[in-house]
Amino acid sequence: MSKGIILKVWGDNACFTRPEMKVERVSYDVITPSAARGIVEAIHWKPAIRWIIDRIHVLNPICFENIRRNEVADMISQDKVKQAMNRGNLSELIYHVDDGKNRQQRAAVILKNVCYVIEAHFELTEHAEASDNEGKHIDMFRRRARNGQCFYQPYLGTREFTANFELIEDRTAIPRCHEQLNGEKDLGWMLWDIDFKNGMTPHFFRASMTNGIITIPSQKEIIL
Repeated sequence: MSKGIILKVWGDNACFTRPEMKVERVSYDVITPSAARGIVEAIHWKPAIRWIIDRIHVLNPICFENIRRNEVADMISQDKVKQAMNRGNLSELIYHVDDGKNRQQRAAVILKNVCYVIEAHFELTEHAEASDNEGKHIDMFRRRARNGQCFYQPYLGTREFTANFELIEDRTAIPRCHEQLNGEKDLGWMLWDIDFKNGMTPHFFRASMTNGIITIPSQKEIIL
């Protein structure tokens, strides 16, 4: 696949939050396709291309950990930001994190010692120009990933769980999944991605892992 890339990502912790959990964060068993896309886009993205996740290899055994952490109760509203911009004065645009009403301690179920291999390819979008050819963008991604460059630090679900990454240049170099992951495992309904063009509509699919590998369906195949 000339337009394809293979990327290894890993980290000490991860949290790919299930959307059905309203207050406490509970992670999916594995990385979601949308989170994988976010990692790839952190390395190289342009309006001319759209990244599509093909397969996810889960290399390490799935291990959860319960933690408690401080979070804020809400965010500064857009209305207050607009008002401050219209006034030309940001002095009143203040959020006191240490206020007892704003800071809350919540439980979270996160993943420990995660490691994945992401296989992905891209398609040219309607924003592509004559200079936006496939070879140009794939070479740019591989060069940036090879040198450890990124537009912003990729993360594993939430920003405090940063992701390390490494380009895999040859399919034969993909590490084998842990033997504990052998066989079939039904992961249940999982978030595929969010359609930002149509009212941020979430799309889900029935995830299944075979010997540590999850094949991601195309958009035409998913169940809305």
